[in-house]
Amino acid sequence: MKMEPAKKSVAIIGAGFGGLTAAKILANSKHLDVHIFDRRNHHLFQPLLYQVAMAGLNPSDVAIPIRRLFNRSASIDIVMAEVESVDIVNSKIKFDDAWKNFDYIIIACGTKHSYFGRNEWEVMAPGLKNIEQATEIRRRILTAFELAEKETNKASQESFLSFAIIGGGPTGVELAGAIAEMAKCTLSDDYKKANLRLTKVFLIESGPRILPTFPERLSKMAKKELEDVGVTVLEKSHASDLSLEGLKANQEWINCKTIIWAAGVRPVTLAENISSEKDKQGRLNVLHDLSLPTNKNIFAVGDVAAFKTNEGQPLPGIAPVAVQQGRFVAKQILNDIDSKPRGHFKYWDKGMMATIGRSRAVVVSGKLQLSGFLAWLAWVFVHVIYLMRFKNRVFVFFQWVWGYFSFGHGARLITHKTWRFYSANKISYRIDKDHFDH
Repeated sequence: MKMEPAKKSVAIIGAGFGGLTAAKILANSKHLDVHIFDRRNHHLFQPLLYQVAMAGLNPSDVAIPIRRLFNRSASIDIVMAEVESVDIVNSKIKFDDAWKNFDYIIIACGTKHSYFGRNEWEVMAPGLKNIEQATEIRRRILTAFELAEKETNKASQESFLSFAIIGGGPTGVELAGAIAEMAKCTLSDDYKKANLRLTKVFLIESGPRILPTFPERLSKMAKKELEDVGVTVLEKSHASDLSLEGLKANQEWINCKTIIWAAGVRPVTLAENISSEKDKQGRLNVLHDLSLPTNKNIFAVGDVAAFKTNEGQPLPGIAPVAVQQGRFVAKQILNDIDSKPRGHFKYWDKGMMATIGRSRAVVVSGKLQLSGFLAWLAWVFVHVIYLMRFKNRVFVFFQWVWGYFSFGHGARLITHKTWRFYSANKISYRIDKDHFDH
């Protein structure tokens, strides 16, 4: 009787776009046992996370339990655990204080916010990488409106109605536009004493223009669209002196009680501690097949991987990159099993997009450049299609559209208590660090 070869084991660290894409392909192989490791039990659709922060969608609208995605896959094992270390020499990982060997390891653990050496700023300016941070930002914004409503001092009321977003990339642009629109259009009639139409939103970008990875024409269009909804765009401005009362943009002081960080990212601590070659941003250098230089059976995909195109340009940290890399790595593992040669990863650039409020966006795809309402329709179509792919339900389209256009009334609840306002005149913060360490 012919003996079946022993199954190969695969560890996937991280249940983001890259990790789940690889897992879905590998799940069909009878020669593999696949183990997905993540410290959370859900996959997060990060492109719409800012909508949770802006009270437009509920957390459940942009997340799905990992187990639900693979409840019919016998070869997939879900492990809710934080991977503590990776031994790239011996192909093993440490979790729950124990080491375990794997034939293949896919590192897809993503990034966390970088405060450029000023980690104490995280207390004043949370970033937006997970649901805990999104609900905290939502809580701060909605609480600021409530405190402005009962504030009798005009100067103090203005500070509650002032918001600063540091970083002019897609996340910063989307947050700035959404806050301005939420305050001046959606919620303005809900408050009787505070005039939310007087809300000030500052978008602070240290570079010469916002959306620096987009064509210059679209950056200018995005700036105009933001200014049209009332956002003050400060380019070539460096944020400093962050405090509970505001911050400096270059040498100009801005009084504001709410600051959001969207400026920089770096690999998570796990990736930082892996003894392998890294680029200046701390991402793991990979070869043409996305494997590490010292171990061909350990791969890195998504934001944690440093892969350069033939032109020498690094790939952006966006979902399409992670999806394509996850798909590619899965196929290389299957090629190994079938004794086929590995290929060379090539990224198909489908373009980039950023939304500004509920009817404006900028989109670039090849030579095509769109702005305004038509670009927004393209943004809606692409995001809903991706969301349906991972949520795996046809009716999610209608659920999302209803929540988006009805401004999800349930999402406007102030429930998160990790940080706390104590009074209109004095603000005090209490932090549970685990909620904010991605």
